[in-house]
This record gives sequence, structure tokens and C-alpha cells, in this order.
Amino acid sequence: MIREDDPQFRITPVQQMASACSGALITSLFMTPLDVVKIRLQAQQKALLSNKCYLYCNGLMEHLCPCGETAWIPRRVHFHGTFDAFYKIAKLEGVPALWSGLSPTLVLALPCTVVYFVSYEQLRFKTKTLYNKWTDTVHQPMWIPLFAGATARTIAVTTFSPLELIRTKMQSKKLTYSEITTALRQVVKYEGYKGLFRGLGSTLLRDVPFSGIYWTTFETTKRIFNKPDSEKNSFLFNFFCGSVAGSIAAFITLPFDVVKTHQQIELGEKEIYTDGKIQQRASNMQNIVRTIYNNHGFKGLFTGLLPRIFKVAPACAIMIATFEYGKQFFQKYNTQKYKEKLQRHQDIVIIGNHKNNDYS
Repeated sequence: MIREDDPQFRITPVQQMASACSGALITSLFMTPLDVVKIRLQAQQKALLSNKCYLYCNGLMEHLCPCGETAWIPRRVHFHGTFDAFYKIAKLEGVPALWSGLSPTLVLALPCTVVYFVSYEQLRFKTKTLYNKWTDTVHQPMWIPLFAGATARTIAVTTFSPLELIRTKMQSKKLTYSEITTALRQVVKYEGYKGLFRGLGSTLLRDVPFSGIYWTTFETTKRIFNKPDSEKNSFLFNFFCGSVAGSIAAFITLPFDVVKTHQQIELGEKEIYTDGKIQQRASNMQNIVRTIYNNHGFKGLFTGLLPRIFKVAPACAIMIATFEYGKQFFQKYNTQKYKEKLQRHQDIVIIGNHKNNDYS
């Protein structure tokens, strides 16, 4: 039987990249609306905490203070849950608004997913190889996917943090690319280039534990069910294990996601509200957690739970099932090529023996 980590048949990093890309593309297209709704719900919570006032437009003072969708002051729409947010965003802003930030999502998702999955596979394989060499065993302990997943996620998140910042801001409300560019310039002006990594700390606190929990739960779920190898490698079984692991990891790490969203949607807001004359530092994680808890209680830290679960569970399921399917495809391809190479070698040996017999 062919083992997955057999060096002769193991897929190459380029093949791992191709497997990861297809899953990332499908996931981004189908899951972006759920991400938009989750961020809008969390942005609504932040707006209520920020003590900002909204101007009421009655049509009498529009020559002094322009109102409506063209003004920088957003229309105040309150969402009463996930499905209400879907309905109101589609009705008031149009269905395409549910795919706000799709461009940076694709730009972010494809390279980030490639870096993440390829880094995970390489770290897991090399760590497992060293462990098996030192212990003279062939099994994989559970700390290896935990370590590999957390390390790979740290690399990917840190590398693509500025793109995540832009995507979150675009999904928090309807903005043009010129408005995003202006906000980015303001952040760089007042905070330097480190301002482009705003929310990185809370993102790492969300994604690194998420990744460690996810891969450990995924491998544990596969081991608990103890299916035959043919069933373990099926698309549906990997889909199921991915959704279970994703749901558990998403629930545990949701508070960090709420804090990250609060930090990142501040992009440009403080400079706008102070007319750019007063420099204000971004809120730190401790203050945001304290403010949310004081105003909404413990449940405030789990705002957007339903859309996050609805997004993360199928997203993880699609991603891991597609990735594993791609790995199987390329592994079969490599196995076939290896067999053909052996067959050619055997044919050459046989022909050589025949020639030697003829000469003798």
C-alpha cells in the first residue's frame, strides 16, 4: 500500500499550490456574502459603542450639509440578526454589495492560502520525519499538526496583514477604492507603515489558535471514526471532518475576531472625525474588550457567531476536501509516473539481456 508521506510518491510544493488554489477560489466566491454580513454586524456594534452622532436629513438643509448615499455620513440601518442583514444589504445597496471586498479577498485568499497550506504540509512532513527518525516510529503524534498549523498560520497572516486590513474596511461599509486609498494614506501619515498592520495582534490571537485547534481536531476526528483508508480519503469524509473542526475552532476564537474587526474598521475614521488635526492612536485590544464587555456583556464578544459559523464551517470543509482531493489526484499521478519509469527501466534491462544473449 502506498503511504501518503512516501518520498517517492509525495506531491511536490507546486502540486500542493495547485491543490490549494482551487479550494481558495471556490471558497472566496461562495463565502464572501457571509463574511460581509458578519463584519457588518460587528461594525454595527462598534458604531453603537463609538458615541458618534449621525445627522438626520429632512431635505431642508441639504445646501449646507449634503445628505444621502453620496455623503461621507452613512445611512443608519440597524440589523436585527443574520438574515435581516442579508435582506437589508441586498435591498438598500443591491445584491452585488454582498460581494463587497471580493477583489482584495481574492488577492488575499489565493496567495495566503497557498502560503498557509504549503507551509503546513512542509512543516508537518519535515517535523514528522525528524520525530520518526529520533523515536524510530512511523506514527504522527497530535502535537505535530498543532505546531505545523500554528506556525504556518503565523507566517501567512503576518505576510498578508495589510490586504486583510483593506478587505475588512471595504466590507464594513460601502466604500470606493479612492476612499480606501485616502484612508490608507492617512494611516501611513500618522502611524507610519506599521499602521498597515493594525489588528495584526488580534488577528494572530484569532488565527494561530484557530489553525492549531483546527488541524488537531481534523486529525483527531479522522482518527476517532477510524475509517478504512479508502473512506478516510473520500471527499465527503474530509468535508465532514473539516466542517466539524472549523466549527469548533471558529467558536473558540470568535472573541478575537470581534476585537480584530473593531480595530480594523477604525481605518481612516479617527482622522476623518478629527479633521486630521489631532493624531489619535488606535485602540488596543484590552480597551476594546473592556468596552464591549461593559456595554454588551459576555455575549458581545460573540457577536456575529452565526454568520461566522455558517461561513467558517463550509469554508473549511470545502477547502480541506478540495485540498485533500487535489493531493490524491497528484499522488495518483506521481504513482503512475513512477510505475511507468520502473516499467521503462525494466524494459531496458530486458532488451539489454536479450542483446547480450544474442552476442553470446
